[in-house]
Order: sequence, then structure tokens, then C-alpha cells
Amino acid sequence: METKRVIIRDAAHPKEEELREAAQILQQGGLVAFPTETVYGLGGNALDETAAKRIYAAKGRPSDNPLIAHISSMEELLPLVSRIPEAGRRLAERFWPGPLTMIFPKSEQVPFSTTGGLDTVAVRMPSDPVAMKLIRMAGVPVAAPSANTSGRPSPTTADHVWEDLNGKIEMIVDGGAVGIGVESTIVDVTGPVPVILRPGFITLEMLQEMFDQVKIDPAILGPMADGVRPKAPGMKYKHYAPLGQLTLVELKEETKKALHTPGSSQWQEVEEAAQKRGISLEHADLESIYMALQTDKLAAEKEKQGAKTGVICTEETEKFYETKLKGRIGQRAQADTVAHNLYRVLRDFDDLQVEYIYSESFAGDHLGQAIMNRLNKAAGYHIIYV
Repeated sequence: METKRVIIRDAAHPKEEELREAAQILQQGGLVAFPTETVYGLGGNALDETAAKRIYAAKGRPSDNPLIAHISSMEELLPLVSRIPEAGRRLAERFWPGPLTMIFPKSEQVPFSTTGGLDTVAVRMPSDPVAMKLIRMAGVPVAAPSANTSGRPSPTTADHVWEDLNGKIEMIVDGGAVGIGVESTIVDVTGPVPVILRPGFITLEMLQEMFDQVKIDPAILGPMADGVRPKAPGMKYKHYAPLGQLTLVELKEETKKALHTPGSSQWQEVEEAAQKRGISLEHADLESIYMALQTDKLAAEKEKQGAKTGVICTEETEKFYETKLKGRIGQRAQADTVAHNLYRVLRDFDDLQVEYIYSESFAGDHLGQAIMNRLNKAAGYHIIYV
């Protein structure tokens, strides 16, 4: 199959003529990759069983991993669900269009091939202008998981999609780089209490401002047990993974305590490293510096063994690394920059055929929860505590 690539000249104001063919492909059961504000999605008619099966085949995706149906208005939600719970209505009023997916009880109109065999359906209304116009023009809800080979880092540019899906789908709509860079937050609203199934840009703290109680599914915090059917994308299987082995580096609680005790061996190591580089430790983040030093040591051990090794670092810690291959992911002080660059850095290491990758860890609150969720999934929960 020949994959056509259509470039949108002004992604903030896409023209109908630029998207007309893509809309027709969706109407006819074909597959189109397109940008959203989170990552690129691989779109097919969510009500067409054959289209849903083609999505799974193109991605190499397990058939019990549910797809998300994308809509462009609240009117388009009604035929997909059997009811709209109060929590779902409130969340839609506040966060739609936007990077929030909700789990609703499905209607009979939605095929089980789209829902992974579940009686619920995941629905999102993206805010990206290209996505919104394409869905509206297609006139059908668009099932759209990330437009990558299943398990690989999600695509944040059309080039990433081309690497994975060229020759497997009809069209790629190139709207430039996405904004957020990690997938939407998924919230199950079918029960009495909203449950976060996947963290994202809409954070736990935002939801807690709206509801007296919000639960977090255990799959966010660790691997899902064998034999459990996932309620939403990204819960069960290894996701977002680079080709090389990714390992996360985290600090033990006793290490954190020692770093704030002047004279401790950890404190002295940070002080010596800072003096060597002519850096003042006044107002410095001692924990991130120490984490960087330990991450660099782990990478150095692999390099000595002859393995091609890289590290994921931040702008604040980059200067503390001797490792040659450094993937600067953003600013630790601005989590949105880390989220935006996460998948790009992982794919850059793939391009360089890096065998081992060591990454600093990040705070697990606010957007950091989504970042750590993706890193843990990508690493297969391979963590070294220092």
C-alpha cells in the first residue's frame, strides 16, 4: 500500500480542501493518521468493525486493548453511550475539547472490536484544530490510538508516524509537531467515584478540585496482573518503549535525607562535583544533582563494557554528566517541557541505536505523574534505587 502524506500549511486554521480526501478515506473504512494536541492518532471509523480490526493490524496491537473514539461535539457523544453519568457531564463541561478521555457505558451501536470486548467505550473530544475539523468532516466518530507500532514511543511528529506506519495505512495528515506530547488523561466515570486509569495533562490535582473523592487505578502505580482485561489503553502492556533497555534511577528516602545533612558522604559528593564545575550550590536542587551523578556512573559502567549507552537528563543537570550521548528532555522546573520532549528523546536514541538508556526520575505529582507513568511503562518498571 502507498501511504499518502498531506501537509497542512496552517495547522491553526486547516482548510477543507486539505482534509477532504482524508475525511473520505475515513468514511470509506480506511485509516488516516492525524495530529491531536497530545500525540498523533491513527484514525478509523469507530463504528466500523473492519476499520477497527485494521487499526489493530497496522499497529500490531493486542485486540483486548481498547480504542478511543474521538468526537467533535457533545451531540456526537449521545449515540455512542447508553448514559452520561453526572461526573462525565461535569468533566466534559470543564475539559472538553481537550486532553481528557472518559470511559462511559457503551451503546449497542459501538462494536466490541472498538472497545476491546468491553461494555464500556472510551471517548475524547480533542482540541487540536486539524483533528476537530477532520472528525467533523468525516461525520463519524474516529477511533484513534497513537499512530505508532504498538509498544514503541508514541509519535509527536508526522515523521515518527512515517517511520512506523508507512505502507500500512492510506494517509498521514502532517500538522507539524504536537503541543503536549503525552497521551490524554483517562477517567472512568461509570461508577460512583471517578477513577483515573491513565494520568495525563489533566492531573489528579485538577480532578480533586472538582470532586470530594477521586481514585487511582493500581495499574498506574505498577504492572497489571496477568489475566486482567484492561479498561483503557496503556494499562496492561509494555508501552512507549525504546529499542534499547531503559532503566530509571530514583533516590532512596535515606539518600534524600542525607543530601540535606551537610557533611554526609552524599552531600560531599555533590559539593565536590559542583566545585569541579564552578557551580554554586546556593538554591541548587541537591537531589537532582546527586541523581544525575549516580545516573552518569551507571552509564559509564555500560560504556566501559563497550555498550552504546545514553542518558536522559534535564537542562538543570546536563552539566553534571560525562556520558557522551545525552538526551536533554527539558527543564525539571517546567514539567510541560519534559512531557513535550519525552517521546522525541526516546526515538532519537532509537535512531542512534543506543543499547542502554538511563534516565533521571521526576516528581510524581501534577504532570509529573503522567511523565513517570510513561517512563515506568517504557522501562518495564526497571528501576535502580540509589
